[in-house]
Amino acid sequence: MRIWAKTLTRQKIQSEVVREFTLARPSDFEGWMPVLHELCQALDLSRPVLLEKHIAELDRFNHTQFRQSDFMEPVAFDRFDIEILVEKKEHENPFSRAY
Repeated sequence: MRIWAKTLTRQKIQSEVVREFTLARPSDFEGWMPVLHELCQALDLSRPVLLEKHIAELDRFNHTQFRQSDFMEPVAFDRFDIEILVEKKEHENPFSRAY
């Protein structure tokens, strides 16, 4: 599983990192906490408060956003985004089949 984490200010990326995780895709708080910790450590950020809403968005949309209000300490950016980079599988082109 590859994850792209980035901080944004006024819609512009301020810092970003892509990390590869060998573990299976987490589905709960306990699974996401070490992933979030490593991403924040790589970007030198304090960890935001992880809510059920964030986990549900990651599960459903492969993406979530943390706002300034999700951090216990003041931060110098507007948003912290996490996106799961889904590997595209090679599919047969449906238009190339002979009928």
